[in-house]
Amino acid sequence: MSSIEVTLPDGSTRSVERGTSCLEFARTIGRKLAEDALAAEVDGVLRDLGSPLTESATVRFVMFESDAGRDIFWHSSSHVMAQAVCRLFPGTRYSIGPAIENGFYYDFDSEHVFTPEDLVRIETEMARIASEKIPFVRRELPRDEAVAFFAERGNTYKTEIISELPEGSIISLYEQGDFVDLCRGPHVPHTGYVKAAKLLSLAGAYWRGDQKNRMLQRIYGISFPSKKQLDEWVVRFEEAKKRDHRRIGREMDLFSFQDEGPGFPFWHPNGTIVFNELVDYIREKNTARGYGEVRTPPILNESLWHTSGHWDNFHENMYFTEIDSQGFAVKPMNCPGGLLIYKSTLHSYRELPLKNAELGLVHRHELSGVLHGLFRVRSFTQDDAHIFCTPEQIREQVLDTIRYTTEVYRDFGFQDIAIFIATRPEKSIGSDEDWNLATDALTGAMADVGMEYKIKKGEGAFYGPKIEFNIKDSLGRNWQCGTIQVDFSMPARFGICYRGSDGKDHTPVMLHRAIFGSLERFIGIITEHFAGKFPLWIAPVQAIVLSINDTAREWTGAVTEKLRQAGVRAEKDDSSDSLGNKIRLARNRRIPYIFIIGDKERETATVSWKTYHDDNAGGVPVEEAVPVIVNAIRGRSLELPKITGG
Repeated sequence: MSSIEVTLPDGSTRSVERGTSCLEFARTIGRKLAEDALAAEVDGVLRDLGSPLTESATVRFVMFESDAGRDIFWHSSSHVMAQAVCRLFPGTRYSIGPAIENGFYYDFDSEHVFTPEDLVRIETEMARIASEKIPFVRRELPRDEAVAFFAERGNTYKTEIISELPEGSIISLYEQGDFVDLCRGPHVPHTGYVKAAKLLSLAGAYWRGDQKNRMLQRIYGISFPSKKQLDEWVVRFEEAKKRDHRRIGREMDLFSFQDEGPGFPFWHPNGTIVFNELVDYIREKNTARGYGEVRTPPILNESLWHTSGHWDNFHENMYFTEIDSQGFAVKPMNCPGGLLIYKSTLHSYRELPLKNAELGLVHRHELSGVLHGLFRVRSFTQDDAHIFCTPEQIREQVLDTIRYTTEVYRDFGFQDIAIFIATRPEKSIGSDEDWNLATDALTGAMADVGMEYKIKKGEGAFYGPKIEFNIKDSLGRNWQCGTIQVDFSMPARFGICYRGSDGKDHTPVMLHRAIFGSLERFIGIITEHFAGKFPLWIAPVQAIVLSINDTAREWTGAVTEKLRQAGVRAEKDDSSDSLGNKIRLARNRRIPYIFIIGDKERETATVSWKTYHDDNAGGVPVEEAVPVIVNAIRGRSLELPKITGG
């Protein structure tokens, strides 16, 4: 048997016999590698570990710690769960079971209505299936045989999926004992890899997200290669539940969602304060960096969206209406309006780069099943900006925007920032030359700033590649927030230009950038990051003054007024409730400073204070306490300063 050369990620090469499986090859490198690997990437294509190496190739082994590894592991776990469900509830039809950001789910069509008690039974059966170490075996079938296979079993969901696959598609099935599923794979070698799983919740979901279709039962779960990893996740999960922004939003009276507007957030007075503080912050930052601010209409003529390319590439996410018998669309993005503003005036190369920011409210049609508090809504405010520049200015402007973006995140305490460059997707507009130039500008700017990044192949916007910023919160969770996108296409499609130094008209490049991304989503992120204990400058109520008794009421009111006159958002509670209850209620509202006024404080014109971090002190002159708070607010400090007297 002839040998082939296999190149590893470090550039080293090894000779192996042609036909050696990826798993066998891993064993030649090391036992631990073979035990930890879940799949292999062969010349950039993910493959099962049992796949043979038939030609010389570059091979990288995929571990659970990688995004691809978790996807494979969690998708394999969804198959294990589906097998368990089918064993326990015969006659159940299974539809789809993908890996998601944190775990997996599977949608089932069953006469049995699943209950929380059933989840425990399914978990137990999953553990039994894992102990059996049933191999995942891939089989490829012609289309008609695959359709017949699932039709015989009455699974119309699978036959529908197969019928919609493009002609010539490889149709693969994965068998694990008595369970067979339509799947492109890859999967872990056998069910024993899924050593620890927990089923989390039940939900309803329409087939294909369409309310006209049958309602299915969705089971969510998560799994890990070891029980220790699951136990650690459970601790983080329980803490995350305590920090759930929807729960804290109710407790702090920040926002709500109403049946009359599903997916559209309603901001209450307290939440509007938080929202406006972020707006004021980013406006100040924009002004300091030379941005102008614009506003564009929420509804624009349908023809505009044909020109921009959104009609062909984003149509399913848009809302439409009619005005004077003409078609209009509610804007899902701000950029086309920004292009019209640019086009309304003649521009010279001397004006470039021209930077316009817009806090634009946009609307996108999201399926009801994916709506999730402020994290996934149907209307949100983008802290958008569009930078019009010459091709020679791209790299400099991208570099400046990278620095700007990371500065903002660090102002909110996010120090761990991961960066990705998303390249051209299959569905895109523009020439290869422009895409290459744009991508080179992004990678070049990243080299200049000296920050590491990873590539997300094929995940760019339809009009250009982009940089994505991921921030890690206090629970170690990653959140994708800001983006920088380089766009050659839309400026050309809109026919915008600037007069160059040669006296001729040239097409500018358009950089799209957002830092918060969505203000709504960012507020959800920082609510959970800080567990509702916002930095002082963001807190809806920054201080509350509590009276111990009736005789302290007058001084309570005076202290409250002094705080308000200094610009502090202050309230008072001089009710007859007990001091203990007053403090408890203030802490439930996550109010940073709690001032306590009794006879002693009234007589000495002082205050005693506590914070939501349990710091406390007494006998501080009010004239000394107020400036400490004011300076912390003005400085947008992340820390609560201690107030000390004298």
